[in-house]
Amino acid sequence: MTNQKLIRKIVANALLAAVYFVVTLLCSPFAYGAIQFRISEVLILLCFFRPDLIWGITLGTVLANIGSISMFGPWDMLFGGLATLVAAIGVAYLSPRLYVAVLWPVVVNAFVIAAELYFISGIDYWYSVLTVGGGELAVLAVGYVLMLYLIRRKAFMDSIEATRHLAIRW
Repeated sequence: MTNQKLIRKIVANALLAAVYFVVTLLCSPFAYGAIQFRISEVLILLCFFRPDLIWGITLGTVLANIGSISMFGPWDMLFGGLATLVAAIGVAYLSPRLYVAVLWPVVVNAFVIAAELYFISGIDYWYSVLTVGGGELAVLAVGYVLMLYLIRRKAFMDSIEATRHLAIRW
């Protein structure tokens, strides 16, 4: 890999992390807790087209879960970051179709974040699975429809420098 390509990948990941962080901050009243709609989670679907963006989305999640923002601080940085990493790997490498990619963050976040909420604050585990998973599903369902629109635009696919799933099937 040339230095220019490496720099482009680093910059793309840094930009993705920054956008995730800012969008999460702007939506912070409903981006944390047992019932959450983290709109920035839509960005994880970019990993379906560019697996190298796994690091940017994970870093964005860790930054968005910094203690002064999230009430669970270091635990949220650790478990939220790990949940995003696992989900992003599933989106990038284990999803033959975009609708399958949507399921990874829904399932992983529902169970991991619910466990975090249960062990740290005692919130009922299955209630959290439903609320976190439901919020994630709602956000990613909208993101799925948005992606179906965007991926038909050559300019969008060129701008994200997609390397996979160029001939997208629903």
